[in-house]
Amino acid sequence: MKKADLVDVVAQQKNLQRQQVEITIDALIDAIADGLSKGERIDLRGFGAFAVRESAARTGRNPQTGAPIEIAARKVPTFKAGKELRDKVNRPV
Repeated sequence: MKKADLVDVVAQQKNLQRQQVEITIDALIDAIADGLSKGERIDLRGFGAFAVRESAARTGRNPQTGAPIEIAARKVPTFKAGKELRDKVNRPV
């Protein structure tokens, strides 16, 4: 499902204008990204939690030449699904 499909589904389910739903979803995504960029953890009860994990610097290999290269440390966004979401996904159809 793409973002446009999600917007359509929510607009139909809640009987709202598509443009209004798209603005709301964009604002939600921006708020999550802003929080993560500040190092905050975002918990959405019944859905899951977004967090930032530190990836340490390490030495890798160039696949073409085999020469060692340094891979810089970085921050990686992660998501852990909540119990309610896992239960919905694993519910028999």
